Amino acid sequence: MTDALWTLLFLQMAMGGSDTLFHHELTERLAWRPSQKGELRLHGARNLAYAVTFAVIGWSEPKGWAAAALIALMIGELGVTLWDFVEEDRTRHLPATERVLHTLLTLNYGAFLALLLPLLYRWAELPTAMPIVHHGLAGWLCGVAVVGVTLSGLRDFAAAARCHRLREEPAGPLVAALGERQHIVVTGGTGFVGRRLVTALVEAGHDVTVWTRSVPNAAGLPAPIRLVTSLDQIAAAENVDTVINLAGEPISNGLWSFGKRRRILRSRIDATRAVVRLMDRLDHRPAVLVTASAVGWYGVRADEILDEKAEGIRCFSRAVCVRWEREAMAAWDLGVRVVSLRIGLVLAAEGGILSRMLTPFEIGLGGPFGAGKHWMSWIHRDDLVRLIAHAVAMPTLIGPVNATAPEPVTNRAFSGALGRALRRPALLAVPAAPLRLALGGFAEELLLGGQRVLPSKAIASGFQFRYPALGEALAAIVGQRPGNRVSFTKSTKARSGVGISRRPG
Repeated sequence: MTDALWTLLFLQMAMGGSDTLFHHELTERLAWRPSQKGELRLHGARNLAYAVTFAVIGWSEPKGWAAAALIALMIGELGVTLWDFVEEDRTRHLPATERVLHTLLTLNYGAFLALLLPLLYRWAELPTAMPIVHHGLAGWLCGVAVVGVTLSGLRDFAAAARCHRLREEPAGPLVAALGERQHIVVTGGTGFVGRRLVTALVEAGHDVTVWTRSVPNAAGLPAPIRLVTSLDQIAAAENVDTVINLAGEPISNGLWSFGKRRRILRSRIDATRAVVRLMDRLDHRPAVLVTASAVGWYGVRADEILDEKAEGIRCFSRAVCVRWEREAMAAWDLGVRVVSLRIGLVLAAEGGILSRMLTPFEIGLGGPFGAGKHWMSWIHRDDLVRLIAHAVAMPTLIGPVNATAPEPVTNRAFSGALGRALRRPALLAVPAAPLRLALGGFAEELLLGGQRVLPSKAIASGFQFRYPALGEALAAIVGQRPGNRVSFTKSTKARSGVGISRRPG
């Protein structure tokens, strides 16, 4: 083994490890995507092939049939990689960074094979032997790589095996409350919640128009839908029954720099104003506008129980939500019923806060943020879609409506429930001070602070949660589906002391 071969080998290890950690685990989260079952199997096979290759090269010099077997294994690994490229292009849209890294990996591996294969061919002509050879630090680095790719490969196979348990139920029944066929305009239909909502509407037979600023982002949305890049493309004579406004810069992606805060605020205001302008010029205005807001409207709170009548406390999240809801209420002056859903933490494996927690919790590194005493008001994504449909169909729902499950929990309780769902410990608390130092207001409002919110108006209007309890919701999301689901009972309603307002606000 020459210095050039060792350099190329360690480059391959470093780039491959980066691809696995950054793309497969942190951004794409392949282990929790049922659609990637085939890709996970290919990754598992390739990682185990890498494990054998690294072990042999790092600790031996194979001769004869051993060298020939290693040649076959490496050529087979190349075939698996090409197959993986086809599978990736067939099943998902790769981010640009992943495409670039895959290109570099392929070029580097090609150069590595070009230098190593002639050496292995010469060794293959010798009598069969596999002597132990010590390569010093290089050998130990190979040993570390063997452990890493072995664990990664076994994880990929295990994740592929559970994919059938992660498949979501048909989406159409989630919007059964809508009844007859409608023409529904959805903004934010390419997002985490919007995709599930659009899928449900299409499966239920509704006519769906999705406003998106980027057509490529709509890849994977079900057919038939109509895509528009501007609401001006909807003619005034068109009959629009309902508008659902979910558009906005993701609030939990990236630090809250000045530019990020501005984008968060402007994206919501601009989208809502565009929706109101659409309604104003339509010949026949829609009956209802259901628009997103957030429980951040109440500010960072302690243990007090909050329903829609509660006041708010100043913070950035509240400032955004107040402006957001105020813009939406302009549709009220046009004769359109407005429902502002103050949405809690939306739970599903594909996105949101839970998707970022699954990997560390699955490998036993999960735990609460800080002391874990702050409250988390959450909702299963399917319940949110059902509540959106309920808000459209229920004419008595007006103004703010808390879109949270009826049983909020503390962050420590949430961590414990997620650990139990994954059958892992959840004991490694993340200290609050470093979070505040590194993330500032983002940490204070989203990671270390919260609200204890109850969905009073939704319950009083007759809405029943499919996932009222956190343990049940998490079990369904991670594939540990319970035999029986619990409905939100009348007795629980009575304890919450809820009511409904017939006026905005």
